[in-house]
Amino acid sequence: MNINLLSRFFVLVFAFIAIISCNPEEENPDPTKVEDAVKEAIVTSMRNWYFWNTELPSNIDVTAYNTNEELLDDIIFKPLDRFSYLTTREAFNAAFTGQASGVHGFGFSLDAQENMFVSFVYDLSPAGQDGWQRGWQVIEINGRPIADYKTSSGGFNFQLGPNEVGVSNTFKMKLPDGTERTTTIQKAAFQTNSVLYKDVIEQEGKKIGYWVYQSFRQTPGLSNPTRSQEVEDSFNYFIGEGINEMIIDLRYNGGGSVEVTEQVLNYLVPSNAASSVMYTNRHNADRSNNNRTVNFKKTGDLNLSKVIFITSRGSASASELLINSLTPYMEVVLVGDNTFGKPVGSFPLGFDSRTLRDNNVEVVPITFAIDNAEGNADYFDGFPADILAPDSPSQNWGSLEEVRFQAALEFIRTGNMGGRILSDYFKPKWNMIDDFKGLEQEFPVY
Repeated sequence: MNINLLSRFFVLVFAFIAIISCNPEEENPDPTKVEDAVKEAIVTSMRNWYFWNTELPSNIDVTAYNTNEELLDDIIFKPLDRFSYLTTREAFNAAFTGQASGVHGFGFSLDAQENMFVSFVYDLSPAGQDGWQRGWQVIEINGRPIADYKTSSGGFNFQLGPNEVGVSNTFKMKLPDGTERTTTIQKAAFQTNSVLYKDVIEQEGKKIGYWVYQSFRQTPGLSNPTRSQEVEDSFNYFIGEGINEMIIDLRYNGGGSVEVTEQVLNYLVPSNAASSVMYTNRHNADRSNNNRTVNFKKTGDLNLSKVIFITSRGSASASELLINSLTPYMEVVLVGDNTFGKPVGSFPLGFDSRTLRDNNVEVVPITFAIDNAEGNADYFDGFPADILAPDSPSQNWGSLEEVRFQAALEFIRTGNMGGRILSDYFKPKWNMIDDFKGLEQEFPVY
Protein backbone atom coordinates (compact mmCIF):
# COMPACT_ATOMS: atom_id res chain seq x y z
CA MET A 1 0.00 0.00 0.00
CA ASN A 2 1.57 3.32 -0.99
CA ILE A 3 1.80 6.32 1.38
CA ASN A 4 -1.01 8.22 -0.33
CA LEU A 5 -3.44 5.30 -0.11
CA LEU A 6 -2.40 4.62 3.48
CA SER A 7 -3.08 8.25 4.43
CA ARG A 8 -6.48 8.12 2.79
CA PHE A 9 -7.24 4.84 4.62
CA PHE A 10 -6.48 6.37 8.02
CA VAL A 11 -8.53 9.48 7.19
CA LEU A 12 -11.51 7.28 6.34
CA VAL A 13 -11.06 5.18 9.48
CA PHE A 14 -10.86 8.19 11.76
CA ALA A 15 -13.82 9.83 10.03
CA PHE A 16 -15.85 6.63 10.54
CA ILE A 17 -14.88 6.46 14.23
CA ALA A 18 -15.79 10.13 14.71
CA ILE A 19 -19.22 9.62 13.16
CA ILE A 20 -19.93 6.50 15.22
CA SER A 21 -18.74 8.09 18.48
CA CYS A 22 -21.28 10.91 18.37
CA ASN A 23 -23.99 9.48 16.17
CA PRO A 24 -27.30 10.43 17.84
CA GLU A 25 -29.05 7.68 15.89
CA GLU A 26 -27.08 4.82 17.48
CA GLU A 27 -29.13 2.34 19.50
CA ASN A 28 -29.55 3.48 23.14
CA PRO A 29 -27.22 6.49 22.87
CA ASP A 30 -25.83 7.98 26.07
CA PRO A 31 -27.90 11.21 26.55
CA THR A 32 -24.99 13.07 28.12
CA LYS A 33 -22.71 12.08 25.26
CA VAL A 34 -25.26 13.29 22.72
CA GLU A 35 -25.81 16.58 24.58
CA ASP A 36 -22.09 17.25 24.69
CA ALA A 37 -21.77 16.38 21.00
CA VAL A 38 -24.45 18.97 20.22
CA LYS A 39 -22.63 21.57 22.31
CA GLU A 40 -19.38 20.77 20.51
CA ALA A 41 -21.20 21.19 17.20
CA ILE A 42 -22.47 24.59 18.31
CA VAL A 43 -18.93 25.67 19.17
CA THR A 44 -17.54 24.35 15.88
CA SER A 45 -20.22 26.11 13.84
CA MET A 46 -19.59 29.33 15.76
CA ARG A 47 -15.84 29.12 15.08
CA ASN A 48 -16.60 28.64 11.39
CA TRP A 49 -19.28 31.29 10.85
CA TYR A 50 -19.66 33.70 13.80
CA PHE A 51 -18.96 37.26 12.69
CA TRP A 52 -16.84 37.88 15.81
CA ASN A 53 -15.26 34.42 15.78
CA THR A 54 -11.88 35.82 16.83
CA GLU A 55 -13.53 36.94 20.08
CA LEU A 56 -14.63 33.41 21.02
CA PRO A 57 -12.79 31.88 24.00
CA SER A 58 -9.85 29.78 22.87
CA ASN A 59 -10.75 26.87 25.16
CA ILE A 60 -14.40 26.01 25.74
CA ASP A 61 -15.31 23.13 28.03
CA VAL A 62 -18.81 22.23 26.87
CA THR A 63 -19.34 19.90 29.83
CA ALA A 64 -19.39 22.96 32.12
CA TYR A 65 -22.77 24.06 30.70
CA ASN A 66 -26.14 22.58 31.62
CA THR A 67 -27.89 23.75 28.46
CA ASN A 68 -27.14 24.87 24.92
CA GLU A 69 -28.56 28.28 25.82
CA GLU A 70 -26.11 28.70 28.72
CA LEU A 71 -23.24 27.82 26.41
CA LEU A 72 -24.21 30.25 23.68
CA ASP A 73 -24.89 33.08 26.11
CA ASP A 74 -21.48 32.65 27.70
CA ILE A 75 -19.38 32.61 24.53
CA ILE A 76 -20.95 35.35 22.37
CA PHE A 77 -19.27 38.76 22.02
CA LYS A 78 -21.32 40.63 24.63
CA PRO A 79 -20.14 44.18 23.80
CA LEU A 80 -22.06 44.08 20.48
CA ASP A 81 -24.03 40.86 20.24
CA ARG A 82 -27.58 41.12 21.62
CA PHE A 83 -28.97 38.97 18.86
CA SER A 84 -27.58 35.41 18.47
CA TYR A 85 -29.99 32.66 19.49
CA LEU A 86 -30.97 29.00 19.34
CA THR A 87 -34.16 27.60 17.89
CA THR A 88 -35.41 24.70 15.79
CA ARG A 89 -35.66 24.49 12.01
CA GLU A 90 -39.46 24.23 12.22
CA ALA A 91 -39.77 27.32 14.42
CA PHE A 92 -37.40 29.30 12.20
CA ASN A 93 -39.25 28.43 8.98
CA ALA A 94 -42.65 29.07 10.56
CA ALA A 95 -41.62 32.50 11.87
CA PHE A 96 -40.21 33.69 8.54
CA THR A 97 -43.35 32.62 6.70
CA GLY A 98 -45.76 34.13 9.22
CA GLN A 99 -47.10 30.93 10.75
CA ALA A 100 -47.76 31.89 14.35
CA SER A 101 -48.67 29.40 17.06
CA GLY A 102 -49.49 29.65 20.75
CA VAL A 103 -50.26 33.38 20.75
CA HIS A 104 -53.36 35.61 20.82
CA GLY A 105 -52.19 37.76 17.88
CA PHE A 106 -51.85 41.36 19.09
CA GLY A 107 -49.37 43.94 20.38
CA PHE A 108 -49.30 46.43 23.26
CA SER A 109 -48.09 50.04 23.44
CA LEU A 110 -48.11 52.76 26.11
CA ASP A 111 -49.12 56.40 26.00
CA ALA A 112 -47.42 59.17 28.02
CA GLN A 113 -49.54 58.35 31.08
CA GLU A 114 -48.60 54.67 30.77
CA ASN A 115 -52.09 53.67 29.76
CA MET A 116 -51.90 50.39 27.86
CA PHE A 117 -53.43 50.08 24.38
CA VAL A 118 -53.73 47.42 21.72
CA SER A 119 -51.13 48.55 19.18
CA PHE A 120 -51.80 46.11 16.33
CA VAL A 121 -53.89 43.01 15.60
CA TYR A 122 -53.40 40.20 13.08
CA ASP A 123 -56.52 39.63 10.98
CA LEU A 124 -56.77 35.84 11.38
CA SER A 125 -55.65 35.69 15.00
CA PRO A 126 -58.01 35.02 17.92
CA ALA A 127 -57.84 38.74 18.79
CA GLY A 128 -58.56 39.72 15.19
CA GLN A 129 -61.45 37.28 14.89
CA ASP A 130 -62.80 38.68 18.16
CA GLY A 131 -62.92 42.15 16.58
CA TRP A 132 -60.02 43.79 18.41
CA GLN A 133 -58.61 47.00 16.94
CA ARG A 134 -55.67 49.30 17.50
CA GLY A 135 -56.77 52.02 19.91
CA TRP A 136 -58.61 49.82 22.41
CA GLN A 137 -57.36 50.50 25.94
CA VAL A 138 -56.54 47.45 28.03
CA ILE A 139 -57.77 48.07 31.59
CA GLU A 140 -57.42 44.63 33.15
CA ILE A 141 -55.89 41.24 32.34
CA ASN A 142 -57.38 38.24 34.14
CA GLY A 143 -59.15 40.51 36.60
CA ARG A 144 -56.07 42.51 37.60
CA PRO A 145 -55.31 46.12 36.61
CA ILE A 146 -52.39 46.73 34.23
CA ALA A 147 -50.37 48.44 36.97
CA ASP A 148 -50.18 45.10 38.83
CA TYR A 149 -48.07 43.67 36.02
CA LYS A 150 -45.38 46.34 36.14
CA THR A 151 -41.92 45.12 37.19
CA SER A 152 -39.29 46.88 39.29
CA SER A 153 -37.24 47.56 36.13
CA GLY A 154 -40.09 49.54 34.54
CA GLY A 155 -41.17 46.79 32.17
CA PHE A 156 -44.17 44.49 32.35
CA ASN A 157 -44.78 40.81 32.99
CA PHE A 158 -48.31 40.15 31.78
CA GLN A 159 -48.32 36.50 32.89
CA LEU A 160 -50.23 35.30 29.84
CA GLY A 161 -49.19 31.68 30.33
CA PRO A 162 -47.17 29.36 28.08
CA ASN A 163 -47.14 29.84 24.32
CA GLU A 164 -49.38 26.87 23.68
CA VAL A 165 -52.55 26.51 21.65
CA GLY A 166 -55.62 26.56 23.89
CA VAL A 167 -54.23 28.74 26.71
CA SER A 168 -56.84 31.41 27.47
CA ASN A 169 -56.75 34.89 29.02
CA THR A 170 -59.45 37.40 29.85
CA PHE A 171 -59.10 41.08 28.92
CA LYS A 172 -61.17 44.05 29.99
CA MET A 173 -61.10 46.83 27.39
CA LYS A 174 -62.22 50.42 27.11
CA LEU A 175 -63.26 51.17 23.55
CA PRO A 176 -62.86 54.56 21.80
CA ASP A 177 -66.59 55.30 22.26
CA GLY A 178 -66.19 54.98 26.05
CA THR A 179 -67.90 51.61 26.42
CA GLU A 180 -66.21 48.71 28.16
CA ARG A 181 -65.92 45.12 26.99
CA THR A 182 -64.65 42.01 28.77
CA THR A 183 -63.65 39.12 26.55
CA THR A 184 -61.81 35.80 26.87
CA ILE A 185 -59.75 34.48 23.97
CA GLN A 186 -57.51 31.45 23.51
CA LYS A 187 -54.06 31.21 22.03
CA ALA A 188 -54.10 29.55 18.63
CA ALA A 189 -52.17 28.76 15.45
CA PHE A 190 -52.84 31.00 12.46
CA GLN A 191 -51.31 32.75 9.44
CA THR A 192 -50.24 36.30 10.17
CA ASN A 193 -50.50 39.32 7.86
CA SER A 194 -47.51 41.64 7.49
CA VAL A 195 -49.48 44.57 6.05
CA LEU A 196 -51.56 46.07 8.86
CA TYR A 197 -52.94 49.01 6.87
CA LYS A 198 -52.59 50.78 3.54
CA ASP A 199 -54.25 53.86 2.10
CA VAL A 200 -53.72 56.79 -0.25
CA ILE A 201 -54.22 60.31 1.10
CA GLU A 202 -54.62 63.35 -1.12
CA GLN A 203 -53.07 66.53 0.28
CA GLU A 204 -52.55 69.79 -1.61
CA GLY A 205 -52.39 68.06 -4.97
CA LYS A 206 -50.17 65.22 -3.81
CA LYS A 207 -51.13 61.57 -3.60
CA ILE A 208 -49.47 60.05 -0.53
CA GLY A 209 -49.21 56.31 0.01
CA TYR A 210 -49.38 55.23 3.64
CA TRP A 211 -48.19 51.68 4.35
CA VAL A 212 -48.11 50.10 7.82
CA TYR A 213 -45.74 47.16 7.47
CA GLN A 214 -45.18 44.97 10.51
CA SER A 215 -42.74 42.25 9.40
CA PHE A 216 -40.66 41.20 6.40
CA ARG A 217 -42.16 37.75 5.97
CA GLN A 218 -42.24 35.43 2.99
CA THR A 219 -45.55 34.11 1.71
CA PRO A 220 -45.75 30.31 2.07
CA GLY A 221 -46.65 28.23 -0.95
CA LEU A 222 -45.30 30.51 -3.69
CA SER A 223 -43.18 29.15 -6.53
CA ASN A 224 -40.59 31.74 -5.46
CA PRO A 225 -40.31 30.92 -1.74
CA THR A 226 -38.46 34.12 -0.81
CA ARG A 227 -41.12 36.53 -2.07
CA SER A 228 -44.01 38.27 -0.30
CA GLN A 229 -47.35 38.39 -2.09
CA GLU A 230 -48.46 41.10 0.34
CA VAL A 231 -45.56 43.31 -0.73
CA GLU A 232 -46.35 42.80 -4.41
CA ASP A 233 -50.07 43.48 -3.90
CA SER A 234 -49.37 46.61 -1.83
CA PHE A 235 -47.04 48.19 -4.35
CA ASN A 236 -49.32 47.31 -7.26
CA TYR A 237 -52.01 49.20 -5.35
CA PHE A 238 -49.81 52.25 -4.79
CA ILE A 239 -48.58 52.22 -8.39
CA GLY A 240 -52.15 51.96 -9.63
CA GLU A 241 -53.14 54.93 -7.49
CA GLY A 242 -50.31 57.02 -8.97
CA ILE A 243 -48.74 58.09 -5.66
CA ASN A 244 -45.92 60.63 -5.68
CA GLU A 245 -45.09 60.56 -1.94
CA MET A 246 -44.82 57.67 0.50
CA ILE A 247 -44.95 57.12 4.26
CA ILE A 248 -43.84 53.67 5.46
CA ASP A 249 -44.74 52.85 9.06
CA LEU A 250 -42.20 50.50 10.63
CA ARG A 251 -42.79 51.41 14.27
CA TYR A 252 -43.53 47.79 15.28
CA ASN A 253 -41.41 46.05 12.62
CA GLY A 254 -38.69 43.95 14.28
CA GLY A 255 -37.26 42.64 10.99
CA GLY A 256 -37.45 39.40 9.07
CA SER A 257 -36.36 38.18 5.65
CA VAL A 258 -33.52 39.94 3.82
CA GLU A 259 -34.94 38.67 0.51
CA VAL A 260 -38.31 40.33 1.20
CA THR A 261 -36.45 43.51 2.18
CA GLU A 262 -34.78 43.41 -1.24
CA GLN A 263 -38.23 43.05 -2.83
CA VAL A 264 -39.42 46.23 -1.08
CA LEU A 265 -36.20 48.10 -1.92
CA ASN A 266 -36.56 47.30 -5.60
CA TYR A 267 -39.95 49.00 -5.67
CA LEU A 268 -38.71 52.08 -3.77
CA VAL A 269 -35.34 52.81 -5.39
CA PRO A 270 -35.41 55.82 -7.76
CA SER A 271 -35.09 55.06 -11.46
CA ASN A 272 -31.70 56.76 -11.68
CA ALA A 273 -30.28 54.16 -9.27
CA ALA A 274 -32.11 51.19 -10.79
CA SER A 275 -29.06 48.90 -10.96
CA SER A 276 -26.78 50.50 -8.35
CA VAL A 277 -25.38 48.80 -5.25
CA MET A 278 -28.07 47.95 -2.72
CA TYR A 279 -25.85 46.54 0.04
CA THR A 280 -22.82 44.35 0.70
CA ASN A 281 -22.64 41.43 3.12
CA ARG A 282 -19.35 41.07 5.01
CA HIS A 283 -18.51 37.80 6.79
CA ASN A 284 -15.65 37.01 9.13
CA ALA A 285 -12.14 36.81 7.67
CA ASP A 286 -12.28 33.02 7.38
CA ARG A 287 -15.48 33.24 5.35
CA SER A 288 -14.68 36.30 3.27
CA ASN A 289 -15.22 34.26 0.11
CA ASN A 290 -18.92 34.40 1.03
CA ASN A 291 -19.00 38.20 0.92
CA ARG A 292 -21.40 39.40 -1.73
CA THR A 293 -22.71 42.64 -3.15
CA VAL A 294 -26.37 42.87 -4.12
CA ASN A 295 -27.51 45.40 -6.71
CA PHE A 296 -30.94 46.91 -7.15
CA LYS A 297 -33.26 45.49 -9.82
CA LYS A 298 -35.87 48.18 -10.17
CA THR A 299 -39.46 46.91 -10.04
CA GLY A 300 -42.47 48.98 -11.13
CA ASP A 301 -42.52 52.63 -12.13
CA LEU A 302 -42.62 54.46 -8.79
CA ASN A 303 -40.04 57.25 -8.96
CA LEU A 304 -40.04 58.79 -5.50
CA SER A 305 -37.54 61.45 -4.49
CA LYS A 306 -37.95 60.71 -0.77
CA VAL A 307 -39.51 58.27 1.66
CA ILE A 308 -40.72 59.12 5.16
CA PHE A 309 -40.32 56.26 7.63
CA ILE A 310 -42.21 56.16 10.93
CA THR A 311 -39.88 54.43 13.40
CA SER A 312 -39.38 53.51 17.04
CA ARG A 313 -37.13 51.31 19.17
CA GLY A 314 -39.29 48.49 17.81
CA SER A 315 -37.91 49.14 14.29
CA ALA A 316 -35.02 46.70 13.93
CA SER A 317 -32.91 44.54 11.65
CA ALA A 318 -34.51 44.37 8.17
CA SER A 319 -36.32 47.65 8.89
CA GLU A 320 -32.95 49.31 9.40
CA LEU A 321 -31.52 47.58 6.33
CA LEU A 322 -34.34 49.14 4.30
CA ILE A 323 -33.52 52.61 5.63
CA ASN A 324 -29.74 52.22 5.29
CA SER A 325 -29.86 50.90 1.73
CA LEU A 326 -32.00 53.78 0.44
CA THR A 327 -30.07 56.58 2.18
CA PRO A 328 -27.34 56.94 -0.51
CA TYR A 329 -29.91 57.41 -3.28
CA MET A 330 -32.82 59.49 -1.98
CA GLU A 331 -34.00 61.67 0.87
CA VAL A 332 -34.88 59.48 3.84
CA VAL A 333 -36.68 61.09 6.77
CA LEU A 334 -37.37 59.32 10.07
CA VAL A 335 -40.37 60.39 12.15
CA GLY A 336 -41.01 59.05 15.64
CA ASP A 337 -38.10 57.72 17.67
CA ASN A 338 -34.62 56.23 17.22
CA THR A 339 -34.48 52.72 15.77
CA PHE A 340 -33.24 49.62 17.62
CA GLY A 341 -29.69 49.31 16.25
CA LYS A 342 -28.97 46.01 14.45
CA PRO A 343 -26.59 46.47 11.51
CA VAL A 344 -25.79 42.76 11.37
CA GLY A 345 -27.59 39.64 10.19
CA SER A 346 -27.83 35.89 10.69
CA PHE A 347 -28.73 32.62 9.11
CA PRO A 348 -29.21 29.20 10.74
CA LEU A 349 -26.14 26.97 10.71
CA GLY A 350 -27.77 23.54 10.71
CA PHE A 351 -26.61 23.09 7.10
CA ASP A 352 -23.03 23.03 8.42
CA SER A 353 -23.48 20.25 10.99
CA ARG A 354 -25.14 16.84 10.80
CA THR A 355 -25.15 16.69 14.60
CA LEU A 356 -27.20 19.88 14.83
CA ARG A 357 -29.58 18.70 12.10
CA ASP A 358 -30.10 15.26 13.63
CA ASN A 359 -30.87 16.79 17.02
CA ASN A 360 -33.13 19.51 15.60
CA VAL A 361 -30.97 22.31 16.96
CA GLU A 362 -30.50 25.50 14.97
CA VAL A 363 -27.89 27.95 16.14
CA VAL A 364 -28.56 31.34 14.56
CA PRO A 365 -25.61 33.57 15.41
CA ILE A 366 -24.61 36.87 13.87
CA THR A 367 -22.79 35.85 10.69
CA PHE A 368 -22.43 39.05 8.67
CA ALA A 369 -22.49 42.84 8.74
CA ILE A 370 -24.41 44.78 6.10
CA ASP A 371 -22.80 47.82 4.42
CA ASN A 372 -24.81 50.19 2.30
CA ALA A 373 -23.38 51.64 -0.92
CA GLU A 374 -21.48 54.25 1.13
CA GLY A 375 -19.94 51.62 3.41
CA ASN A 376 -22.12 52.42 6.42
CA ALA A 377 -22.67 49.45 8.72
CA ASP A 378 -22.15 51.12 12.07
CA TYR A 379 -25.48 51.89 13.69
CA PHE A 380 -25.54 49.75 16.82
CA ASP A 381 -27.14 52.72 18.59
CA GLY A 382 -29.89 52.86 15.96
CA PHE A 383 -30.74 55.57 13.44
CA PRO A 384 -31.78 58.84 15.10
CA ALA A 385 -35.21 60.21 14.27
CA ASP A 386 -35.20 63.45 12.28
CA ILE A 387 -38.55 64.46 13.74
CA LEU A 388 -39.27 63.26 17.26
CA ALA A 389 -42.91 62.35 17.79
CA PRO A 390 -44.65 60.08 20.32
CA ASP A 391 -46.64 56.97 19.59
CA SER A 392 -50.41 57.50 19.76
CA PRO A 393 -51.72 53.99 20.39
CA SER A 394 -55.14 55.37 21.32
CA GLN A 395 -55.63 56.27 17.64
CA ASN A 396 -56.35 53.73 14.94
CA TRP A 397 -54.30 53.48 11.74
CA GLY A 398 -54.84 56.39 9.35
CA SER A 399 -56.31 58.72 11.96
CA LEU A 400 -55.22 62.32 11.43
CA GLU A 401 -55.05 62.57 15.25
CA GLU A 402 -52.25 59.99 15.34
CA VAL A 403 -49.22 62.15 16.11
CA ARG A 404 -46.52 60.34 14.13
CA PHE A 405 -48.71 60.06 11.04
CA GLN A 406 -49.70 63.71 11.46
CA ALA A 407 -46.02 64.75 11.71
CA ALA A 408 -45.15 62.82 8.55
CA LEU A 409 -47.96 64.50 6.61
CA GLU A 410 -46.89 67.89 7.95
CA PHE A 411 -43.32 67.31 6.74
CA ILE A 412 -44.62 66.44 3.26
CA ARG A 413 -46.69 69.62 3.29
CA THR A 414 -44.03 72.04 4.57
CA GLY A 415 -40.66 70.26 4.35
CA ASN A 416 -39.97 71.70 7.79
CA MET A 417 -38.00 69.85 10.47
CA GLY A 418 -37.46 73.02 12.52
CA GLY A 419 -39.64 72.02 15.46
CA ARG A 420 -37.66 68.82 15.92
CA ILE A 421 -39.04 67.95 19.33
CA LEU A 422 -42.81 68.12 19.46
CA SER A 423 -44.27 69.55 22.63
CA ASP A 424 -45.95 66.26 23.53
CA TYR A 425 -42.99 64.00 22.75
CA PHE A 426 -42.05 61.44 25.37
CA LYS A 427 -39.58 58.56 25.34
CA PRO A 428 -41.24 55.46 26.75
CA LYS A 429 -39.30 53.46 29.35
CA TRP A 430 -40.76 50.25 27.95
CA ASN A 431 -41.28 49.09 24.39
CA MET A 432 -42.92 45.83 23.40
CA ILE A 433 -39.73 44.57 21.74
CA ASP A 434 -38.09 44.62 25.19
CA ASP A 435 -40.26 41.66 26.23
CA PHE A 436 -38.82 39.32 23.59
CA LYS A 437 -35.50 37.65 22.85
CA GLY A 438 -34.01 35.67 19.98
CA LEU A 439 -36.29 34.61 17.16
CA GLU A 440 -39.34 36.12 18.89
CA GLN A 441 -37.69 39.55 18.99
CA GLU A 442 -37.88 39.78 15.20
CA PHE A 443 -41.59 38.98 15.27
CA PRO A 444 -42.88 40.11 18.68
CA VAL A 445 -46.53 39.29 19.38
CA TYR A 446 -48.61 38.35 22.42
